[in-house]
Amino acid sequence: MSQQRIKLYQGSVNPCSYLDDREAVNIYADPHHPNPKAVYNQLIKRGFRRSGEYVYRPGCVDCSACVPVRILCHEFALRRTDKRNLAQNDDLAIDYRPAEYFDEHFELYSRYLTARHAAGGMDNPEPEDFKRFLLNPWGEALFVEVRKDEKLVAVAVTDATTEGLSAVYTFFDPEFSQRGLGRFCILKQIELCQSMNIPYLYLGYWVDGCQKMQYKTDFRPQEHFDGQRWVASPSGTL
Repeated sequence: MSQQRIKLYQGSVNPCSYLDDREAVNIYADPHHPNPKAVYNQLIKRGFRRSGEYVYRPGCVDCSACVPVRILCHEFALRRTDKRNLAQNDDLAIDYRPAEYFDEHFELYSRYLTARHAAGGMDNPEPEDFKRFLLNPWGEALFVEVRKDEKLVAVAVTDATTEGLSAVYTFFDPEFSQRGLGRFCILKQIELCQSMNIPYLYLGYWVDGCQKMQYKTDFRPQEHFDGQRWVASPSGTL
């Protein structure tokens, strides 16, 4: 498919969400493009990320700490940590379905935010908040459903693109916090890429110095986007 022209807009300067004492600014793609699905595929390959209805990349002038990451799924091999995680969760059932609003998913999402982000601005969501944040106006999204004895315990939201999946967000039952369901859902998205013969799982941004982003370095081999092209992670492979 031919490359399409995309209008980009610069957002306002705000405190950085990842590193203390820094300011951040994002560059946003035009949400009114006439062919958003084709544009979205193009943007993901250029290091952009979706958050709700917005597709963006960092545009900070004096900082390049946010590095786009993608896993090479065909070359991925389970580590001992991954094998332990899968063994711990081998009693869970996985299903995949097109993303849409369900009361069951919204109730789990609400409980997750109350437990993880109390008073953080995302708690006490309304159904419209769920739809704006997780459904994809730019193209196709999937819900990776995780169930224990038919009870929904986790959902990973992932976008389908021409070259891979793009992990958007994962939420889970707070009572299952010790199960490592975030890692489990990434492993299942890699597995889905492998089964569909698509090469990449995009993980958004890795930020050196931000502890909550360090888990992304565990999934190898991976590539980083340097602003022009995807290159092998400098920290090597397995």
